[in-house]
Amino acid sequence: MKLFYMPGACSLATHILLFETGDKFEIEKVGRDKRTESGADFLALNPKGYVPALQLDDGEIVTENIAIHSYLADTHPDARLLPPNGTRDRLRALEQMVFISTEIHKSYGPLFSPAFPEDAKKGQHDKLAKSYTLIEKQLADDRPFILGRTFSTADAYLYTISRWATPLKMDLSKFPKLQAYLARIAERSSVKQALAAEGLS
Repeated sequence: MKLFYMPGACSLATHILLFETGDKFEIEKVGRDKRTESGADFLALNPKGYVPALQLDDGEIVTENIAIHSYLADTHPDARLLPPNGTRDRLRALEQMVFISTEIHKSYGPLFSPAFPEDAKKGQHDKLAKSYTLIEKQLADDRPFILGRTFSTADAYLYTISRWATPLKMDLSKFPKLQAYLARIAERSSVKQALAAEGLS
């Protein structure tokens, strides 16, 4: 497998999960100009133009965070990255992943744009705060991970996008459980390996 990534982008979550699987994989950085570090046209590989893109061993390209994360979990069951398909626990895991994707990940998106109006940023921060308030309530029982006792794809995803809070001036100080949780995730070997590989450690 090969992961096409941009340092610190949402593809970091897939990078973390690949280390969690213990499987062999390669990585290739994608530039803002949509060229890969080997000089390939990324748009020819993935017309959507954004990361992550995971190239499977037969050359097929898979995109979209939740699809890739679920695939890695299902093809590496020993890593226990998601509950088994068809269970109530899997349903709740999927619910959590979609919430992270649609309510947190997408809410950060406009803040990356230099054209986003300064007076609109507070509203975006308020929207993120509402979502993080729900996460804070989930963590109130001192569970080590967002789904309970076991690290999952949802943890890799939530950790990755929450790293954007500092550069985008999103204040997380009101969420002590979340801050402790993120610090805990940061100590995982897979996270440290992925950060180092992307030059972010």
